[in-house]
Amino acid sequence: MDKFIIHGGNKLSGEVRISGAKNASLALMPATLLGESPSVLRNTPDLRDTATMLHLLRSMGATCLREGDAVTIDPSSIHALEAPYQLVKKMRASFYVLGPLVARYGKARVSYPGGCAWGPRPVNFHIEGIRKLGAHIDLQEGYIVAEAQRLHGAEITFDVSSVGATGNVLMAAALARGETVINNAAKEPEIQHLARFLVSMGAEIEGIGTSTLRIQGKDSLHGTDDDNIPDRIEAGTFLVAAAVTGSTITLTNARAEHLAALVSKLEDTGASIRSHDDTISIMTPDRPEAVSVTTAIYPGFPTDMQAQWIALMCLATGTSTVTDTIYHDRFSHVPELQRLGARIALGENTAVINGVEYLTGATVMSTDLRASASLILAGLAARGTTEVLRVYHIDRGYESIEKKLQTLGADIVRVSGKEY
Repeated sequence: MDKFIIHGGNKLSGEVRISGAKNASLALMPATLLGESPSVLRNTPDLRDTATMLHLLRSMGATCLREGDAVTIDPSSIHALEAPYQLVKKMRASFYVLGPLVARYGKARVSYPGGCAWGPRPVNFHIEGIRKLGAHIDLQEGYIVAEAQRLHGAEITFDVSSVGATGNVLMAAALARGETVINNAAKEPEIQHLARFLVSMGAEIEGIGTSTLRIQGKDSLHGTDDDNIPDRIEAGTFLVAAAVTGSTITLTNARAEHLAALVSKLEDTGASIRSHDDTISIMTPDRPEAVSVTTAIYPGFPTDMQAQWIALMCLATGTSTVTDTIYHDRFSHVPELQRLGARIALGENTAVINGVEYLTGATVMSTDLRASASLILAGLAARGTTEVLRVYHIDRGYESIEKKLQTLGADIVRVSGKEY
């Protein structure tokens, strides 16, 4: 397995382009199955997760072609209505094919999902939503089997706002007979973009960007041409990379309105942030002020930035707390940050961080996608050399992160597992 070797202490400077949104791409790809003609998805990041989704769609018979950041998907040759365990276990987002398959083809056989190795993240909201749309659902040998001659509209209320369940039900409802109302729907930019993508395919959806979505089901949808939104978590990670190293950088293809909660907290640490169109510039002090955060559903502080924020607070002046209300046990990065000299006390779903003047390089191990990002950020700021192992996690959600950091002046290299 590859690793990163980081010689910390370099200031960052210059511009970096943010890739298309991973989480939006992973919804748009299965959404193309609803169309009766090909779709083109532009600004699609080249990641392990997007490659896994393309592999899954090809295994069903879809024709998929990538040219640069443009992916063309033609669902006209779909013949297998199954998402097998060996693919779904690699990535939870594979479960997104459930709604489109049963809505378009009347049947789906989808394995229970895999993905990151932390926390119970059940798919019961997905299943209950599809069931309320009229699908008969069984559990057979670890697979969800859903069948329906034609889905019908229904009123669905989620007890907890769920991005994945909202996306799955939204896609299924687009081809259901009659009206579907989704209450307590997720409002994340990725869900908003999915809804607009479906509208461009011919769907009728009201309430985009609100917690109540109304979908008038159509008899058929068509392919479309789409430009993906920027990845707000990658953008946030690079903003924190500047803050943790006391640097000044500019992000292009980034939308500050998708990062309002993070931007506000960064400004509280002493950073100066300016945005214009799809550009964000950040200028940071040598050492940040301690600022506490509590994660929340969008537009609150994102749980996917929790680990990176803890890395920043390790070097802050004073004491801060980070509470994750979304995933209570998403703190596997904490012991690894402690190996670098961080002073963190962990209790239930809250980390208490006493900032230190400096971190010291050490060998650390990635445990999941965002934990990997936090260790890289800490390594950029640490004195000496940091080795980050098992970086295949980072490749799931960041496109060539080491190359982008190199363009900003970071001393980071990827070493192939064959070389050590």
